[in-house]
Amino acid sequence: MLSVLWAGMMLVSVICAVMTGHVDALVTSITASAKAAFEMALGLGGVMAFWLGLMNIAEEAGFIRGLARVIQPCLRRLFPEVPPDHPAMGAMLLNIAANMLGLSNAATPFGLKAMESLNRLNTQPGVATNAMCMFATINTSSVQLIPATGIAFLATGGAQHPYDIVVTTLLATIISSIVGLSAVFWLQGSKWFKLEPTASGTSEQGS
Repeated sequence: MLSVLWAGMMLVSVICAVMTGHVDALVTSITASAKAAFEMALGLGGVMAFWLGLMNIAEEAGFIRGLARVIQPCLRRLFPEVPPDHPAMGAMLLNIAANMLGLSNAATPFGLKAMESLNRLNTQPGVATNAMCMFATINTSSVQLIPATGIAFLATGGAQHPYDIVVTTLLATIISSIVGLSAVFWLQGSKWFKLEPTASGTSEQGS
């Protein structure tokens, strides 16, 4: 869908430029934008390499697993239907810990593994369970202790104090997490989102 939207906007731009006689301005703008994008990507690559390298050192040192142990009690309350020793719980812990540290490259495989494991507990395939919806919400709103990507973009863009966003990002992601979790809890208890029991037994409610 996004490809169609982008293609449509480019086509409209070309048509408007031809009709108004501003083809030269369009070509100049495309060239300047391509140059700016390349320069930003080059600078961003260096900053991201630094942060990812730093976070990889933290991962190898066991910091992520230590953070996962700290948040484990909270996850047991959020996912009461997932057994504490189930592989999904371990994958979710590592995913959330990596996201909190801005280590998105490490968080992605853990997230995919967590969803795959949660789906094994699903008694109604094709319909997201409460646990799957809860995990997707936490993953999306993810509290950010170190917004590495945002800092990298600001630094590449020439911001004088790119680290000033740390506190505001932390507050914003805490609020977004509270709102997201509240919505999930409300939907889980809403009668409009309850699933009918399946032939094999009573299915877990889906959000």
